[in-house]
Amino acid sequence: MKSKKNLFVMISPVFLFLLGLASCATGVAPAKNGNKVKAGQFVVGDPTLICLGFEWSIDGDDNRNAAVAVQYRKKGTESWKEGMPLLRLQNEEAGGSLARGYVGPNMFAGSILDLEPDTEYECKFEMSDPDGVDGNKQQMATVRTRPEPKPFAGGRIFHAYPPGYKGSKEKEASTGISGPLGRAEPGDTILVHAGVYQIDRTQYNLRMRIGMGSDVFGTTWITKSGTPDKPIVIKGAGDGEVIFDGGGCAILFDVSGADYIYFEGLTFRNTDAAIFTGVNNLRGNSGLTIKRCRFEDVSMAIWGTYQGSKNYYIADNVASGRFNPKVMMGQIGSDVIPYKKLPGFPPKMSGPGGSFYGITYAGSGHVLCYNRVENFEDGISLFQGGSPKATEHGGPQSNNDVYNNYISNTYDNFFETDCGSHNLRVMRNLGINNGHGGLSSQPVYGGPAYFIRNIVYHVPDRGAIKMFDRPAGVIFYHNTLCGEIYVGQPSANLNGREGASNMHFRNNLMLGENPDSMRNYRTKEFGGIYFMDTYTSYTTSDYNGFRPNEGYEDQFMWLIPAGGALRDYKNPREMHSFKTLQELCNALGQECHGIMIDYDIFQNVKKADIKEFSRVYARDELDFQLKPNSVAVDAGCPIPNINEGFNGKAPDLGALEVGVPLPIYGPRP
Repeated sequence: MKSKKNLFVMISPVFLFLLGLASCATGVAPAKNGNKVKAGQFVVGDPTLICLGFEWSIDGDDNRNAAVAVQYRKKGTESWKEGMPLLRLQNEEAGGSLARGYVGPNMFAGSILDLEPDTEYECKFEMSDPDGVDGNKQQMATVRTRPEPKPFAGGRIFHAYPPGYKGSKEKEASTGISGPLGRAEPGDTILVHAGVYQIDRTQYNLRMRIGMGSDVFGTTWITKSGTPDKPIVIKGAGDGEVIFDGGGCAILFDVSGADYIYFEGLTFRNTDAAIFTGVNNLRGNSGLTIKRCRFEDVSMAIWGTYQGSKNYYIADNVASGRFNPKVMMGQIGSDVIPYKKLPGFPPKMSGPGGSFYGITYAGSGHVLCYNRVENFEDGISLFQGGSPKATEHGGPQSNNDVYNNYISNTYDNFFETDCGSHNLRVMRNLGINNGHGGLSSQPVYGGPAYFIRNIVYHVPDRGAIKMFDRPAGVIFYHNTLCGEIYVGQPSANLNGREGASNMHFRNNLMLGENPDSMRNYRTKEFGGIYFMDTYTSYTTSDYNGFRPNEGYEDQFMWLIPAGGALRDYKNPREMHSFKTLQELCNALGQECHGIMIDYDIFQNVKKADIKEFSRVYARDELDFQLKPNSVAVDAGCPIPNINEGFNGKAPDLGALEVGVPLPIYGPRP
């Protein structure tokens, strides 16, 4: 066991790059005017159970040397803890095909992570600038994290039984749930007893006799709302499995017209969309809770695209799509990864036999944690059509948490923060077996989007991460990424519209899986492990570990603004390729503390066999813990609020610290 020791002094030069405190990284001369920062509006984002997000608008600071230090403490305690400095955003352009021409704000934004639920915190923010600060340079905020939603203890209890039930019944009993749903008020609970609840929607008026409340299309509409303290609860009674069978309907439950609805301990099956939560620019809901439910034989388990939705809690669920659980398939069939040769290609995403998104959510303040999602096109995804601007139907998609989930056998992506704006947090997730780019930000509108301590394995096509459509403000800390790293899209035209801005990588492990994918599928010029196409010279990378691809001399390619420009979205970027980390460090000042690694650093993980590209690996056959004597141990840099409890001389690289208990991935016991 390594002894614990704090070495935060090591982080200061690293965060000079991260926060843009010095223009020496770009070689650009400071602007003559507008260098002084002027503090503007300070905004507290929607709190979640364990995280808080903040935004602080500014004017000026053209030379990017302003900073915002963060401290926090539980209310009533004396000592302050150091938080991550807020990320500096500076009018980066974001959005390729989805939102061309969007220019982000001039501001600081960031999060305080891993707090206690239902707890009040005092948060302090100090703005500094060598050129001076106009306005209030300090902000204080007292914010309470949300509690986990629970049924109201003093509400009425209704009992629902399946059609044909012959046993004894409790008081306030009914056949099906249509009756209780019609009478329920905030705080009431409908206890649903074991059995199968299914309506034949082809039989006229059957719904009016014994139905679940479904219409002629087989959909059960919930239109009454609960309140934050008194949700309307539909919960398994605990006497056996409760199954809502859609009979092949398109939507089983529509909750888009009701707030604070609570589902727990139920099984949903045989439907395209099991729970529909809303549609963009029309209507949605807030305060939805879905706990310990199962979704089987569905095209989509939970689906909604209304950007004004808030404060979901989706936890400890199991969602299984319709794709073959024994065969992994991507959505693109290339010559290198020939999914197109597999039976069933291209995969069917909707309707009988097809599966689209496991869970899609939209809006702000949501928590999706400890879920298991398998055999879908995508795993857990933020709404891909979200706008970065506030409208009458909701603001930017911000302040969402996705943590401790397990996802396997997805055909496109494990997790998507696509079209989110600020304080998007994807932490401590495990994703194995993915056909096409594991972690996606396509794009992010300003950021920060945090990817922290995630594990990605067996992603043979397009690599472990997918940063296309010009994302801006994405942070990768302490991830274990088994697959190539593509920031931007390698192609014959390497100066296309696919680059990224304001990206930052620290303490990650990046291990090549497919040595031919970039050369033969994307470009004939590069086959290495790390491709970075950035519009901003303040994109940074350091303290990471790399496993190179065999057979290629150049392992690192960086495209940066020409002539030392701070950022440039119009002109072609300069292309730099390097054989070694030392060359990269000498030329660009990146990865000066990076190291080379191999799969032997793990307790039991081998490079995935590309010849078996469609293989579905089991999580039990992989152990991503580091060997205590491996080169990745003690090779990282300390980061406040991320790795304070590290053991030894410095933090370990990757998602798992030696000597620290493993996270729970998927539903909790």
